[in-house]
Amino acid sequence: MNSLFSLLSIPAIPVSDWINTFVNWLTNFAGFFNSITTFIGGIINGIQWVFDFLNPFVFIAIILAITFWITRKSISWGLLLFELLGLLYIYNQGFWRDMTQTLTLVLTTSIIIVVIGIPLGIWMAKSNTVDSIVQPILSFMQTMPAFVYLIPAVALFGIGMVPGVIASVIFSLPPVVRMTNLGIRQVPSDLTEASDAFGTTSWQKLIKLQLPLAKPTLMSGVNQGMMLALSMVVIASMIGAMGLGTQVYFAVGRNDAGAGFAAGIAIVILAIIMDKVTQGFMGEKEK
Repeated sequence: MNSLFSLLSIPAIPVSDWINTFVNWLTNFAGFFNSITTFIGGIINGIQWVFDFLNPFVFIAIILAITFWITRKSISWGLLLFELLGLLYIYNQGFWRDMTQTLTLVLTTSIIIVVIGIPLGIWMAKSNTVDSIVQPILSFMQTMPAFVYLIPAVALFGIGMVPGVIASVIFSLPPVVRMTNLGIRQVPSDLTEASDAFGTTSWQKLIKLQLPLAKPTLMSGVNQGMMLALSMVVIASMIGAMGLGTQVYFAVGRNDAGAGFAAGIAIVILAIIMDKVTQGFMGEKEK
């Protein structure tokens, strides 16, 4: 029986060796990755400079004003009170700069996934061939454990905020692409046929018909992407991405449950505020 098993044994496929070889080959393009690091680092530094320039209480007032404006048709006083108390809690606990650093990473990631994801989703909606090729890749990106993305990010971009953004982009891009694709495909065919009958160009049809009708679905994808980005930048604290995730990571290392929960509550507050504000921009009625 043992001899039979030995005859049927198959050598292990060297997947890890192939991937390591590929990653090592990519390091030959250090100049390209350095330019990406410089570009993304510039965005991060610019956003963080604005947050550092603003007084915390001015920042809180701006957030409350934005929320009031987007809910003006049905003002959510409960949400406004939650934002006020939540942001004051973050300030009181000494997490203010950590919060702004986390928000900087999320906003940077969100900008990138919108710039990449929406055009790619439109392309998929216009081409079934592209859709059939990209969909499996998106499924792979969504199902791969988040921690795995940290390894190539560190190998190619080093330690710090930029690799955290890169890993977050890969992790949070699929919802934006898929929801953009879905939203455009769900536009009623009779409307697109009517626009063709009036002689509209493909660009006019996209801008004036398909994107406006797909906006709720598209913005839902952006909202999901931002929430995934927030979860990923917290994990990215393991590779030097600063923010609230660092506080949680240090608390785990010290076995300090109190500090971990205090920082975790700040993350939850930030997540709820971001979710409600983006929902308001989507035109959803706040409850």
